[in-house]
Amino acid sequence: MPLLELLHASPVQLVLEFTGAGSAALAWLHSLGGSSRTVLESSDRYSHRSLSDLLGYRPAQFTSLSTSADMAARALERARFLAEPSVPVIGIGASATIATDRLKKGDHRTAVVLRGPLGSHCLELTMEKGQRDRAGEEELVSRLILSAIADGSGLLQRPDLRLLPGEELTESFEPVPLLAALLAGETDSLELLPDGSLTEPRDRGPRLVLSGSFNPLHYGHTGLAAAASGLLGREVSFELPVINAEKPPLQAAELQRRAQQFAGRGPLLLTRAPLFIDKVRLFPGSTFIIGADTAVRLLDARFYGSEQAVHDSFQELDSLGGHFLVAGRSRDGGFAHLDALNIPAQLQHLFSSVPEDVFRADISSTELRARGL
Repeated sequence: MPLLELLHASPVQLVLEFTGAGSAALAWLHSLGGSSRTVLESSDRYSHRSLSDLLGYRPAQFTSLSTSADMAARALERARFLAEPSVPVIGIGASATIATDRLKKGDHRTAVVLRGPLGSHCLELTMEKGQRDRAGEEELVSRLILSAIADGSGLLQRPDLRLLPGEELTESFEPVPLLAALLAGETDSLELLPDGSLTEPRDRGPRLVLSGSFNPLHYGHTGLAAAASGLLGREVSFELPVINAEKPPLQAAELQRRAQQFAGRGPLLLTRAPLFIDKVRLFPGSTFIIGADTAVRLLDARFYGSEQAVHDSFQELDSLGGHFLVAGRSRDGGFAHLDALNIPAQLQHLFSSVPEDVFRADISSTELRARGL
């Protein structure tokens, strides 16, 4: 299964706590060599006493969202204890009640929770009773667990749950307080470090920033970041805005998935800055790494409201020490670079180029999503 290979290639490590079902997920993870890079520990809390010992209390319901959420919280604590200090970790908690050797009066259901650096992604599913045997229901729960692990590893790929008509997966997200404050507009930016630590930005000074939606993160991003870092001799900070000038706001669960792509790679800024003038207000003196297509949109008055607003915005950006490092992009069968763009003479000092022989990558997120990568 390609998904398993991608999970083991991720730097993210995990602890899995499950009760009632989920053993197949662990078996699948261990079916490939290298699973020790992913799985720190896993426990099958099959008896009520074992589960109560993990939680520190006897739950009112052994299969519930709150039980799974507390299991995931304990799993994350354990993962932080077991992993090396610089390793990003997640916790997975899963509770389920499935077919057994006696008739059950209640629903067959499961709740799976991923506890990551930005919050808890919660998945709930009630199964069509009597439509699968025990092995089939075990497989479904285990596929849902793998889906949660994929989310926590920043992957686009998901196992097919093979849901039946009438079955519907319910999802919710509980953000950590810092993220909740960002989403509510109570703070303007956060920084997610490579080890998964979420903090206020370490500094507001000049940065070298590569902003994007990163859906998915690919070599066009990481290669450009490396090229820019080599040219300027500075570390790159990636930036993922929760508000985008051209796209709907990111939902919290999707925000965590995209953020987890940077686990072990480099610092990621999470901001409420849709426009570059907003970004430079947050981080004065910064240089922003962009593609030639983005450079063209920078001058588009529809993002500002008027031509005068464009002029005022760039005048302020200049006064705040903002600068743009522009990489060429393939376009219409050719290659568009800075020299070919119609940058007004009075703004040209704000732009410099990444030479084509230093970096060129003809790749797009749209193409990769279409291919399921």
